[in-house]
This record gives sequence, structure tokens and C-alpha cells, in this order.
Amino acid sequence: MNAITVKALNVWFGTGAQKSYAVRDVNFNVADGESFGLVGESGSGKSTILRAMAGLVPTWSGEMSVAGETLGPRRSKAFYSKVQMVFQDPYASLHPRQTVDRVLSEAMNLHDVPNINQRIASLLDDVGLGPGFRFRYPHQLSGGQRQRVAIARALACNPSILLLDEPTSALDVSVQAEILNLLVDLRREHKLTYIMVSHDLGVVSHLCERIGVMKNGSFEEVLSVEAMRRFDTKSAYTQHLLESSINSIR
Repeated sequence: MNAITVKALNVWFGTGAQKSYAVRDVNFNVADGESFGLVGESGSGKSTILRAMAGLVPTWSGEMSVAGETLGPRRSKAFYSKVQMVFQDPYASLHPRQTVDRVLSEAMNLHDVPNINQRIASLLDDVGLGPGFRFRYPHQLSGGQRQRVAIARALACNPSILLLDEPTSALDVSVQAEILNLLVDLRREHKLTYIMVSHDLGVVSHLCERIGVMKNGSFEEVLSVEAMRRFDTKSAYTQHLLESSINSIR
């Protein structure tokens, strides 16, 4: 069963003579429980696809079905209880004047999650933060700790799908592996489906089973991570990406 189906997706910005397409005629499926990567150079349209799914970009056409819901111009409250997004920058995604407790409790209040106190303790444990972090402010946390809080917030309403927009690229190299391993563990424990955007093929090879390679807003090809590691590709552009990242994917 597919958790995500995308058909003939186009996304644009502006109108009239200023209209510019960021995504053109993209098609892919993500099976329930699968981790699917979107890779390509900056500006290739990867993050725009996630934002269109999440309802953050209203100018799109085509068909998208996510978590059993056919998407239209607006997203329902039920959609956001099933689908959550983790953003790239942990320094910008948390309110600087809200404690970790408030960040997590507000997310749960929006979705009528019961037993909030117990749930917060469980979430902090899930992401590797103890109870001592509960009443800290973002400026009292490292980048990796902030991203753990952002992941906990995304998990607060028990979603089945996470949209991951380069969740490690703003972090120190020493911390990136910790967050990736956390995401691997959380996917297994909570039976989650991922779409992960990254420009780093080493990152997607660690977390994903299949990848969609994007160039100028369109798919070059979709291939398995095993095929990627074998350099078994039909696209010259994909071959170029693989050769540029040979040390990180082997």
C-alpha cells in the first residue's frame, strides 16, 4: 500500500509574465513504511515538493494523495495529525521565548492529545533528551539538541509520515550522524514513513531505500540505494552526482 502518491505535480511561483515553475511533471510513490529520498543540486525543486505536500505552497497542479487523503487547496486538521514536517534550520524552527515544555504541549493541545505530561516525558526520552531539558529555552540548547526537540514536536501527535527537509545540513558534522541514527531508530520503533530531502547522497544512502534524482524541477530517474552504490544508473546527471559523492556512499 502506498502512503504517498504524486502524479503530474507542477509547482510554480508568480503569475503572468513572472510565473516560474519550480517543479514540473513529477511522479512517484512511497510505500507505507518506506523511506524515500529526494536528491539533487540546490534549486532543483526538492524542498518545494515537501512544502507543496505540507500546504505551504498553494500554487500547484496535479494529484497528491498522502496518508489516505487526496490533497486539495487546504489541509485538514486530520492531515496534520498524520503528516508532520521537520525543517532544515533548528535555530529558526523553535520560538526563542518558549520552553521545550511549551513547544511540545502546544503541539499536543492543537490535536487534543491526552495525558500531555506523560507524553512530553516519553517524547523527550524517545529523542534522547532527559527530563532536565523540559524547561529549557532554545538558546540554552545546542543545534543538535534543538533538532531533537523539533523532531519530538513533529512526533507529538503520533503522525505516520514525516517530511524531512535536510534535517542535518545545518548541524556540525559530529552531530549529523547522531541525528541520522535517531531518525533510523524512530522510524523502526514508530513504523514511520519518510520523505527526506538532501543534497548529500551519503545521508540518503544511510536512511533511504530509494531515491528520486531531481534536476531543474524534474525527475531524472528513481533508483534504489543498492543501485546507487553500484553506480547502476541510466542518467548522465545521476552518474555525475554519484562520482562527486563517491566517498560518502560507499
